[in-house]
Amino acid sequence: MSETNSAASAAEVAAPHRYTAALAAEIEARWQDFWEADGTYEAPNPSGDLAGDPAVAARPKKFVMDMFPYPSGAGLHVGHPLGYIATDVYARHQRMTGHNVLHTLGFDAFGLPAEQHAVATGVHPRVSTEDAMANMKRQLRRLGLGHDQRRSIATIDPEYYRWTQWIFLQIFNSWYDTEAGRARPVAELVEQFESSERALPDGRAWSELSAVERADVLGGYRLAYAADAPVNWCPGLGTVLANEEVTADGRSERGNFPVFKANLRQWNMRITAYADRLLADLDALDWPEAIKLQQRNWIGRSEGARVEFRVDGHDDARITVFTTRPDTVFGATYMVLAPEHDLIDSVLPAEWPQGVKEAWTSGAGTPAEAVSAYRKQAQTKSDVERQTEHKNKTGVFTGAYAVNPVTGTRIPVFVADYVLMGYGTGAIMAVPGQDERDWEFAEAFGLPIVRTVQPPQGWEGEAYTGQGPAINSSNDEISLDGLGVDEAKSRIIRWMTERGIGEGTINYRLRDWLFSRQRYWGEPFPVVYDEDGIAHALPESMLPLELPDIDDYSPRTFDPDDADSRPEPPLSRNEEWVEVTLDLGDGPRTYRRETNTMPNWAGSCWYELRYLDPHNSEKLVDPGIEQYWMGPREGMPHGGVDLYVGGAEHAVLHLLYARFWSKVLFDLGHISSPEPFHKLFNQGMIQAYVYRDSRGFAVPAAEVEEREDGTFVYAGEPVKRELGKMGKSLKNAVTPDEIAAEYGADTLRLYEMAMGPLDVSRPWDTRAVVGQYRLLQRLWRNVVDESTGAVTVVDGEPDEATLRALHKAIDGVGQDLAALRFNTAIAKLTELNNHLTKTGGPLPRAVAEPLVLLIAPLAPHIAEELWRRLGHQDSVVHRSFPVADPAYVVDESVTCVVQVKGKIKARIEVAPSISDEELEALALADPAVVAALGGAGIRKVIVRAPKLVNIVPA
Repeated sequence: MSETNSAASAAEVAAPHRYTAALAAEIEARWQDFWEADGTYEAPNPSGDLAGDPAVAARPKKFVMDMFPYPSGAGLHVGHPLGYIATDVYARHQRMTGHNVLHTLGFDAFGLPAEQHAVATGVHPRVSTEDAMANMKRQLRRLGLGHDQRRSIATIDPEYYRWTQWIFLQIFNSWYDTEAGRARPVAELVEQFESSERALPDGRAWSELSAVERADVLGGYRLAYAADAPVNWCPGLGTVLANEEVTADGRSERGNFPVFKANLRQWNMRITAYADRLLADLDALDWPEAIKLQQRNWIGRSEGARVEFRVDGHDDARITVFTTRPDTVFGATYMVLAPEHDLIDSVLPAEWPQGVKEAWTSGAGTPAEAVSAYRKQAQTKSDVERQTEHKNKTGVFTGAYAVNPVTGTRIPVFVADYVLMGYGTGAIMAVPGQDERDWEFAEAFGLPIVRTVQPPQGWEGEAYTGQGPAINSSNDEISLDGLGVDEAKSRIIRWMTERGIGEGTINYRLRDWLFSRQRYWGEPFPVVYDEDGIAHALPESMLPLELPDIDDYSPRTFDPDDADSRPEPPLSRNEEWVEVTLDLGDGPRTYRRETNTMPNWAGSCWYELRYLDPHNSEKLVDPGIEQYWMGPREGMPHGGVDLYVGGAEHAVLHLLYARFWSKVLFDLGHISSPEPFHKLFNQGMIQAYVYRDSRGFAVPAAEVEEREDGTFVYAGEPVKRELGKMGKSLKNAVTPDEIAAEYGADTLRLYEMAMGPLDVSRPWDTRAVVGQYRLLQRLWRNVVDESTGAVTVVDGEPDEATLRALHKAIDGVGQDLAALRFNTAIAKLTELNNHLTKTGGPLPRAVAEPLVLLIAPLAPHIAEELWRRLGHQDSVVHRSFPVADPAYVVDESVTCVVQVKGKIKARIEVAPSISDEELEALALADPAVVAALGGAGIRKVIVRAPKLVNIVPA
């Protein structure tokens, strides 16, 4: 036996009741079983099937949520539970301060990883996903998280996605009434068309339209609609990718295949209808300003004008542009269309115009050949790459000319990839004198440059984007010359509006939400198509439409460079499911199901509502229950979850989508809260050191040796260390199971909360975990005799110093827990525990009991055990949090620093309530200050009672 093992064995013999990892494991498992059997964390509803109690409505509520986790087959590493532990600590403190706390956790279980695993192994995605969920639940349970398990859900459960499909149908059957400023049922829109209250675009009567024509008209209004849309098509993967799945160089993040732009029929959500409300309602949310800014920038509201340019030689062709600077239209010397613009093909001449520059044609024989080749080139670039600022602008002349509406000049029309269909109209009037990208393009292609704003003296060789008087901006009818930008904008917009060639308008960067995925493992769309291609909503009685079991989960893949290929979703191969005979009210007919599935964002757009009423089979959520947990109230004008914790990476996807769905459901009267999440907190990341060998490959971090000279070695070879993410692929993952086994779950909880401020990323250091382990051991020793296991607490009165230490801790810890400052709360608890350890002797009960209650939110298992050993039969979970006595919180005296010429000359003890005048007199009378002044006069005395006096001699 080694000396270390011998010492450990001797310690166990001497202190058989010491707090060790083994004892911690036994305590933790026992209390986890108790909480589960007792239903300790079950939050009652004011009504409904979850222990509904009308008296509950009188209690203050607190709805605490974590962002939906995805159940990875790899399980958790210690970075994952950071937010979960934080919300658990917060929720426990809120329970102890009298709140009815709803805190649970479900699983966002649809998604690509499980489908990839199914393709590779043949194991059904449901099987692998449920296995991963079971493992994650086991790991989370070991951490002692206080979740109401009755409310936990998974998006893959048919009874859950039944309601996801139901919400889709509410959106499909709605339109946005701009006059009313809200969504309304499509049936009301049809009534308006039938009664001629609302005119059809072509002036015909509703009764004159065919079924297909009516469907097309309504599709232009519906909040969920199918339309041809430019998408990221990856032939090598056989699927359409979201923008975030495409790298900056236009390749798939998974597999590194080329990604192309393709127009495909896809489902979309008309989120753009809510752009103004999504912007305005941000102001009342308690969110980090950085997240609000990201959403504002993503929505991208811009005020400007729409201007129409006639295409020369094409009487009916107009190029419409949106510009925030209509005052610069006199300087528009060429136009640029995005490669995807649908007007291009109709204006291409058969031959190049006479005298066209060779640089404009890319050497192609005809405009059609040039544009076709350029489009293929542009297809390989992502939107990010196309928008990257660089001098080498590319493009090709279409052979067509437009007419500048204010100068009458013929200007060439180009196709260039720096213009995107996803913003504005997919076309720009190029004003190189006032736009840097336009200047670069004009120089590359030898195009004219006309300045329309006077630059500062000496400004040459580049575009001027600043303010200044208008120049070169007049015709026979209007002159802007000499006007400032704002006045010039107003005047030109009025002039263009009067002539029908433009109008003031507002534009948004936000695009409608592409809602289709060519994948198997997602929610099926609850729609079917008739023989005319018209989409019909399934009745609620047919929900849920369940995913069929299939043998082949993989979408058809193609040659990675085959840009002309088109997707074949896995569901399309299951003809028995796709072809279906249904009676939708007009007799049995044959329909085809939608073979795309919803994106993985769908289930996470509304899960907070299902937590409220998870077993309701009649309604999305009981109105009274939703009002109680999420309804608007003082300080929360839009209602929502009280605290939502998760990563900042979801700023403009999940959070924006969830806000949109909430607003639609609110407009339709299904919920009382137009916003899903009132307070948002972004936790930082737990990082870890990554060690790489000479090839740049990660090596197992646990097997790296650190030498005395600060270098690192693996298997005898030097490696480099860098700070990065923690993960299995980087070979630096540490699992919570490992730490819990070595120190106990309470130690892990304390360490993660003590590492630093919750919103700051921090490096993991397994060696530092022992510090919190020792804190718990000292706490245990202060209550329990390690030799006998007996409680050592006595009924005597604590001394005044201990009372002051205790009540300062109660006050400080309570404030810190409420404000999510868990690291400083632990520091205060450590300070109190150290004080109690140093005093020696048994603890008075009046100190021991509040000490246990103070640490209960952070380390619940040891707190429950000590509370029971102190003679209590109830759980600490619902005990009241200690209340500080103000008399002991205020210091008897405060140390005041006295400075002369900015240098400290004296420190004096004063009462905390001392006035400025009293403190100044004491400071000036202090012997050290008198000596420092040396008889000099005083020019100024700055007093900041009770802590500072600064004396400035004459």
